[in-house]
Amino acid sequence: MTADRPVHAVRLAALLALLAMFGPFAIDAFFPAFHAVARDLGASDWAMQQTISVYLGAYAVMSLLHGPLSDALGRRVVVLAGVLMFTAASAWCALAGSIGELLAARALQGVSTGAGLIVGRAIVRDLYHGPEAQKVMALVTLFFGVAPALAPVFGGLVYQAADWRAVFWFLALYGLALFALCWRSLPETHPRAARMPLVLGPLARVYGVQARDGRFVLLAVATGFNFGASFLYISSAPAFIERILGLGTMGYPWFFVPMILGMMAGATLSNRLAGRLAPRRTVQAGYAIMGVAAALNVGYNALADVPVVPWAVLPMGLNAVGIALSFPTLSLKMLDRYPHNRGAASSMQAFGWGIVTSAIAGVLSPLLADSAWHLALGAVTLTALGWLCWRAYVAITPVPAEPLGDLPDDGPQAPATT
Repeated sequence: MTADRPVHAVRLAALLALLAMFGPFAIDAFFPAFHAVARDLGASDWAMQQTISVYLGAYAVMSLLHGPLSDALGRRVVVLAGVLMFTAASAWCALAGSIGELLAARALQGVSTGAGLIVGRAIVRDLYHGPEAQKVMALVTLFFGVAPALAPVFGGLVYQAADWRAVFWFLALYGLALFALCWRSLPETHPRAARMPLVLGPLARVYGVQARDGRFVLLAVATGFNFGASFLYISSAPAFIERILGLGTMGYPWFFVPMILGMMAGATLSNRLAGRLAPRRTVQAGYAIMGVAAALNVGYNALADVPVVPWAVLPMGLNAVGIALSFPTLSLKMLDRYPHNRGAASSMQAFGWGIVTSAIAGVLSPLLADSAWHLALGAVTLTALGWLCWRAYVAITPVPAEPLGDLPDDGPQAPATT
């Protein structure tokens, strides 16, 4: 049993990464067809930007229920239902006849995609602990990092071969294939004896405790801001890649490949450091890398009259190294504060992430995507905010930190003071 575990961990990480990937695929895959969708549906640039913001807003709201649903019904059934809903929503996107209909279908996509990432994190914590959990989470991050780079490449190829609707049919087929794979291979890791009934009153109190838990909130917001620096560029990709860099619809790999390589490098490093370097030092190393990347990005764009590849994109690849290095440890610290409510804790983390990224896509990106300089300033600001949240967490958390006590079945307790 013990000898088979490393193989099992890799297979499980690959499956969970495939589940986490259909969220980024839904965001990125149709970027190369962005302007074609606008022309076909008669939509403005602002309305098209809302196809990202609406998706993320729906993701954020529904993320509050994915985890608790998995705590009550089991992990497997929630994942299967989410994948099936994503498949149907993608088909609806392909059939949309107006921008309003596309926005509604994108919202349904957002409702469904959180099941893979949110419940996946809870599955990791159901099965693994300590350095082993960090290693598996790092493997998930490693595989998950492939998605943002692959999605626009596949989307661009499909769009060039057919049209923008075919991109969403491709997502629907991905959903069907993933449903079949999960039906066959995804284990149930949350036994009936450990399940907690889904009652809205106690659930609201659980979220109330988490929302008032300063350490939990700081960790959740830090992860949101960390990824936000990269997501500002991701949500601005059509303008950044096609207009600012002038690379056209097939130029997306210039941006996304360095990012994926950075994510893979950071996740691999996190995996190797698990059990060897103290968790705080791992996070601090991640922020040091993000800081260097931010300085290089701002410095280059301050000096360059016209940004060009590869110099305009390499800093974001380095930034991805820092994000992926710190993310597994930050996530595990959050989940470990509520061992009996990991689904709810994962949902609250995803809710914070969804709110931050939705605001970035719907507000910041339209304001800053007019120039590389403005994007660089926005990215460094988000990184700085993430670092400040981490420093605030360190300031109020003793070493070694004692985890928050489990929330009892009859309702939440106040957070521990140590």
